[in-house]
Amino acid sequence: MLSFLPAPVIGVLSSVLLGVNTLFWCLLLYIPALLKLIIPLKSFRVLCTRLIIWISESWVACNTGWMKLTHGTQWHINGAENLRRESWYLVLSNHQSWVDIFAMQRVFNRRAPFLKFFLKQQLIWVPIIGLAWWGLDFPFMKRYTREYLVKHPEKRGEDLKATRRACDKFRFTPVSVMNFVEGTRFTQAKHDKQKSRYTHLLTPKAGGAAFVLDTMGDAIQTLVDVTIAYPGGAPSFWDFLCGRVSEVKMEVHTVTIPEHLKGRDYSTDAEHRRNVKTWLAEQWQAKDQRIERMLQQ
Repeated sequence: MLSFLPAPVIGVLSSVLLGVNTLFWCLLLYIPALLKLIIPLKSFRVLCTRLIIWISESWVACNTGWMKLTHGTQWHINGAENLRRESWYLVLSNHQSWVDIFAMQRVFNRRAPFLKFFLKQQLIWVPIIGLAWWGLDFPFMKRYTREYLVKHPEKRGEDLKATRRACDKFRFTPVSVMNFVEGTRFTQAKHDKQKSRYTHLLTPKAGGAAFVLDTMGDAIQTLVDVTIAYPGGAPSFWDFLCGRVSEVKMEVHTVTIPEHLKGRDYSTDAEHRRNVKTWLAEQWQAKDQRIERMLQQ
């Protein structure tokens, strides 16, 4: 509706709308989040989590509203109709831009359980939204360097323990556990440095997805494989705010997770590691071909 305005004006307007929307819903979310923090009763905390999820879905819905108001982006979405709100999903996606998160939230909102990402532990201190992420039970991960683990071998396996603690909370309400398995946003420089075998993707890292399957394999039956393509090139976040993203393409594929990939120990079982990596490589090969087709259409 307002896409006729100059791009910098749209960028400022979008920034203000995003900021106001985030502040309003986060302040509202703090009430159940703080109650959840101080009252350690499990059933009460589950109730608070459900309320927090409803508030978060409302935040996403309002974000979609201002996007429609200020942007003229064409959305081409296939496969989202197969999603179900009362399911437990492992969601894997390629990663090119911060816009990916907003795009996925827009498509998944109120069609599937609220997306929950693995976050670096330091992000819990981000003003305003750090507490919101905690209230939503986003798993905060602390990664150790190889050098640190050589000096402190007792810290080995702490990331797996943190994943297990987070996943235990996911058993009480349906969830979409999201993982960008490439570990970082795609750039040609990163692709060349990795010598990736794929044309449009970085080499996937299986550990995070495997830990979820090790811990929650009895609850999560379905992989939601998300493929995102930007025919105009991967946008920056400012490009997105300015409405310069002319087109977004997304394909959502639901895949039954093989039983032999669940409930084992990725950190100690070499055969299991090979199986998970092989399975993920097959998904990534298909995704690479899918992106090529999406960009050519």
